[in-house]
Amino acid sequence: MTMSIPRLRAALLGLVPFLSACAVGPDYKRPPLPPAAGYGHDAVSPPGAMGTQLESGADIPAQWWEVFHSAALDDLVAQALKNNPTIDAANAALRAAREQVKAEQGAFFPTVTGSIQPSRLQNAQPLASPTASGVDVYNLTTTTLSISYAPDLFGGTRRSVESLVAEADQQRFSLEAARLTLASNVVLAAIQDALLREEIDQTRAIIAGQRQTYATFARQADLGQTSQTDLAAQAALLAQSEATLPALEKQFRINRDLLAALMGRTPAEPVEAQFNFDSLTLPGRLPLSLPAQLVEHRPDVRIAEEQLHAASAQIGVAIAARLPNLQFDISGGGANLALTPAVTSSTEFWTLAATLTQPIFDAGTLMHRQRAAEAAYDQAAAQYRVTLVGAFQNTADTLHAIWTDGDALAANEKAEAAARTSLDIARRQLNLGDVSRLAVITAEQTEAQARLALLQARANRYSDIAALFQALGGGWWNRPAQETAQSRQDSITDVLLP
Repeated sequence: MTMSIPRLRAALLGLVPFLSACAVGPDYKRPPLPPAAGYGHDAVSPPGAMGTQLESGADIPAQWWEVFHSAALDDLVAQALKNNPTIDAANAALRAAREQVKAEQGAFFPTVTGSIQPSRLQNAQPLASPTASGVDVYNLTTTTLSISYAPDLFGGTRRSVESLVAEADQQRFSLEAARLTLASNVVLAAIQDALLREEIDQTRAIIAGQRQTYATFARQADLGQTSQTDLAAQAALLAQSEATLPALEKQFRINRDLLAALMGRTPAEPVEAQFNFDSLTLPGRLPLSLPAQLVEHRPDVRIAEEQLHAASAQIGVAIAARLPNLQFDISGGGANLALTPAVTSSTEFWTLAATLTQPIFDAGTLMHRQRAAEAAYDQAAAQYRVTLVGAFQNTADTLHAIWTDGDALAANEKAEAAARTSLDIARRQLNLGDVSRLAVITAEQTEAQARLALLQARANRYSDIAALFQALGGGWWNRPAQETAQSRQDSITDVLLP
């Protein structure tokens, strides 16, 4: 056939210049960092702060939970990241988004289709037969190759691909957010496990001591050595302590179910790991990202930025839809009077056509779609600012908690030591007859409350450390390359290269 490979190649090469057309709409630019972006002086270095030191600008390890130096915790987080279905769902969403990008990139290239249509025909007798032999019944096979191509004159397709790439990056950072949230929840659940175990142990020890005291009071009451008032006060204190135990055991069991769920298991598949505060270490130095690093590393901020990027590209898509569109169609083939395809110079046919389309009247539909895209961009910009402000607020709140809970831990340690000393003194004075039994009961109650308050203060301290690493982004950018999600799809320029 005369319209064969050389002619088709020449026709396609003639379309190449259209690939370099400019793209309409705004070129996306990352929003600048607000001039006053920061955490506040009191959050970074409050007056009288003691204990933990912040390293400004220090990097964050990918496995940030290892700062607690607990092999059981490290193993638990690794299992959760491997088995939790939330991560599987986020990975699938990322794969789907990247496939959408690749599907849209196909619009940069011609579409080629081929068809073969064998048929058997009968010609009406009053009409002349189209065949040279004059027969009325004959076979006809038509073979066709069609090429269709719409050059991206004004960059509408490129803007569409750009938008989809931004959406794929949203999914990438959503995956990082899911990993960070899961790891943080596992760490917090482990800290809660340690707290509840020690609270239960302390409460049982308190109850055991109070039962022993009550038994002593009961024997002395039988001998007339103590009053029924003292005995009733000790019984009330014992009952009060016993009443707190079921609630603690309930929280403990619920937290264990949570740990199993975070592992991707049901409660019928319990978690073997057990924690206590002696198995966890408080780091003495903590990293603090600079404001620019926080914006770069927080997954929620990056998600909001990619939403803004996608909205910006959609403006270009809407503008391009209002401009002329050019479509090239090339088809060629042959018709053979047989059931098998064959193309010769005498049976070939071909068509080369170009169609230029320009919207003329659409009742303002395309104009309003452009305005809607511009409004969506303004909305995304506002949402980005909200997310950015929230990120700095969250980090500052966490820093405030670190300092205040550090002071609270120190205060509770002093209070517990003082309460223990006061109880020892009260018991000695009781033996000497210097104080009443009610004074000892009061000292016991104060000491028990101080012990439990100290445990809660320690748990708050550990939780604050986990919250800080979560607020700073969790170090996902430091994972090994083979474990890190692809940072970016191939650029649009690369896709256009021949």
